Amino acid sequence: MTRDPEATKRRIVEAAIELHTTIGPANTTVSAVAERAGVQRLTLYRHFPRPEDLFDACVTLGWEWFPPPDMGRWRQTADPEARLRHALGELYAYYDRVGDAFLVLVRDFPRVPALARLNEPYFARWDDMRDVLAVGWGRRGRRRRLLVAALEHSLDLATWESLVRRRGLSSQDAVELLVRLVSST
Repeated sequence: MTRDPEATKRRIVEAAIELHTTIGPANTTVSAVAERAGVQRLTLYRHFPRPEDLFDACVTLGWEWFPPPDMGRWRQTADPEARLRHALGELYAYYDRVGDAFLVLVRDFPRVPALARLNEPYFARWDDMRDVLAVGWGRRGRRRRLLVAALEHSLDLATWESLVRRRGLSSQDAVELLVRLVSST
């Protein structure tokens, strides 16, 4: 029986993503990926001769599986506070689904710079989120800088982790707290 090379390749990528998001990319070995995918190491190397090749495939598939919220709907809300509440509600629901996996992955970026580099264009979307949410507040100068800092803090995965995972707030309560913080700038 001949195996479909594309199906094998996909199994390898899926196995790597599962390991990257549970034990972390720095602790993921080629042997572990091959074992999880049900292939020999040689097969893995045939499909992905360099670690960067596998990382690239993982990043592409990972962002297909876990796309961040669509900012298009956010832009349709004129009131900046209502827009922020809606956006953070969607983002924190997203973090509730994928945040733990992202925390494991991001934790290892300093130890796996190639993977961090490949994710940069995707994580740049958070800057776009900030820019969409910064519209309409009427802040200038120092107050604008404070607003932008509060927005960035609110969007940060580490803020979600701190409020929801470590301090036990519901995502809804965390969103309300952060909306109040941003509104007060």
